Amino acid sequence: QVQVVESGGGLVQAGGSLRLSCAVSGSTFSNYVMGWFRRAPGKEREFVAAINRSGSSTYYADSVKGRFTVSRDNAKNTVYLQMNSLKPEDTAVYYCAAGWRTTALFRPGTYDYWGQGTQVTVSS
Repeated sequence: QVQVVESGGGLVQAGGSLRLSCAVSGSTFSNYVMGWFRRAPGKEREFVAAINRSGSSTYYADSVKGRFTVSRDNAKNTVYLQMNSLKPEDTAVYYCAAGWRTTALFRPGTYDYWGQGTQVTVSS
């Protein structure tokens, strides 16, 4: 059984940084593309970032491009989301997802396994 577990959320002031981690167990981590999504209060879940199986290609939503960096360590079965220059509008529950498909990485339906989410709150 595949398990996806996020960690690293918290409260930070605007302009600050956080690094989220997502550990995957129960299957071969390097077989999965990995995505990060978020859901802000009263809003739909939205794509944040994704990374291919080897880590050689990354993808970002326009709203986070230049501020967030997604990376992975296949030896540690972990994907990371480094978030810099955080803004109050980044406040959301952040979800990590793992999937077999290699296209349409911005779509939630592409992913097969999801974590429970970690709260990120950015104060102004």
